[in-house]
Amino acid sequence: MVRSEAPLEDYLRMLAHERQLSPHTVAAYRRDLEDLKSFLTDYLGTPDWGWEEVDRLGLRSFMGWCLRRGLSRRTIGRKLSAIRGFFRFLHLEDRLPANPARAVRSPKMEKLLPGHLSRPEMGALFDLAEARAAENTLAGTRDLVVLELLYGSGLRLSELQGLNLADMDLRSGQMKVLGKGRKERIVPLTGSSIRALRRYEHRREEMLARASEGADHGALLLNARGGRLSRRSIQRQVRALLEKAAAHQGLSVHSLRHSFATHLLDAGADLMAVKELLGHVSLSTTQIYTHTSKERLKEVYRRAHPRA
Repeated sequence: MVRSEAPLEDYLRMLAHERQLSPHTVAAYRRDLEDLKSFLTDYLGTPDWGWEEVDRLGLRSFMGWCLRRGLSRRTIGRKLSAIRGFFRFLHLEDRLPANPARAVRSPKMEKLLPGHLSRPEMGALFDLAEARAAENTLAGTRDLVVLELLYGSGLRLSELQGLNLADMDLRSGQMKVLGKGRKERIVPLTGSSIRALRRYEHRREEMLARASEGADHGALLLNARGGRLSRRSIQRQVRALLEKAAAHQGLSVHSLRHSFATHLLDAGADLMAVKELLGHVSLSTTQIYTHTSKERLKEVYRRAHPRA
């Protein structure tokens, strides 16, 4: 019998060390598979079960259980993706004679276009951030850098938070970014990003001169104690700025990355170039932004054409 604990830990170890997924991604896989384990213990009626007892019907029942708990189809689809990867691993390792997850279909997804800011909203956001940065405080200059890099270079939150000072080359106007799967890429810096970084560097150096010995001198974004700025802090600061500057609610840090891609494509940028800038592996991931642009074109048509 293939017990439930050891194969799961082996799979998560493989994700972390061989595929080099981030700790946050591995933790998300763990949560999804632990949910499956909890369900199967009740479904099979015993805590003493093995993975070879799981069949397609059991996995379909798990998806129904998730739906009854109020989880969205997108979340269930993500859990199924983790389950498929896990059973594929067990099958390839000859721990299971067959892969029951192969026959389970993903739930039909609602096509949600990514939230993004309009150009006027983006202008209002940067006007607010520039005004705060003009006060020449560590927080004000740093928050402007955060916005400039999220929107100006299209970074993910994890990529931004992991940046080191050594990754920035202000003279050549580019930076080294560590993306998903620990893949490095070179991303250009806008002129306004470089100006914001130079102003922030002075406040950063002043703070480090006063900080304790435990300060992180390598990290680009620092908190008031000299430690690397956390993802939660970045999210909180950006969300507060968005709520003040944007006309509609519900936007997040990722909305700036969406805005970066959408505005580039609206201006005629090549789809393959945008794919490389975003660090996408598949072109199909980038193509969702073309749908966004098409929707905006339709809206312009409906408003402007006399017979629309």
